[in-house]
Amino acid sequence: MLVKDIMTLNPVTATPETTHKQATEMMREHRIHHLPIVDRRGKLVGIVVESDLFQVQPSPATTLSIYEIHSLLSSLKLQQIMRHPVYTTRPGCPLEEAARLMQTKSIGCLPVLDGKALIGIVTDTDIFKALVALLGGGEQGSRITVEVEDRPGILAQVAQAVADVGGNIISTIAWHRDGKSYITVKERGADFSQLTAALERVPARVVTLLQHPECSQEQVE
Repeated sequence: MLVKDIMTLNPVTATPETTHKQATEMMREHRIHHLPIVDRRGKLVGIVVESDLFQVQPSPATTLSIYEIHSLLSSLKLQQIMRHPVYTTRPGCPLEEAARLMQTKSIGCLPVLDGKALIGIVTDTDIFKALVALLGGGEQGSRITVEVEDRPGILAQVAQAVADVGGNIISTIAWHRDGKSYITVKERGADFSQLTAALERVPARVVTLLQHPECSQEQVE
């Protein structure tokens, strides 16, 4: 999956002359948390995130009147608070590399450039949605995680073991932790009572085997 597969096309933008009040209204209207800032030629020159707008608002303990606060925020321009330079990505960037960049730089979005033209934006919310899709979240089926040897062909063997007991794979991912190799598979249709035995013949050590992996959705009041 690439950035272009999940990015939001033609994102809402602002200019350096946009005011704090206008930016706040734009974010509220479009239900967004990031505003790329472009100049009159459409060139990306900065970015403002929702927290930037909050940080420059007067403290609740301020002695300013409501009218003075309104006047202050109406005159504050984004060029005074925008972040620059801006970390960006390209539409052909692998999703995991975009996510890694966002993680290492502690940022919540990446404007997407084609040459110098801003064509989209990818956010942490987009990453979460992609993760859900890649792992088969919300799909009916069982979920299996096995510890395996790190060798060629092991993924194919695990897939074949699932197929041998009637399973149709919805999603699969290979991952590593603490020097060990794992494969997580979500499937539908397998004879659940035979799954463990089929996987152990690979050989693969079953770590978790969940027939109904859905989590509860209870809310704490």
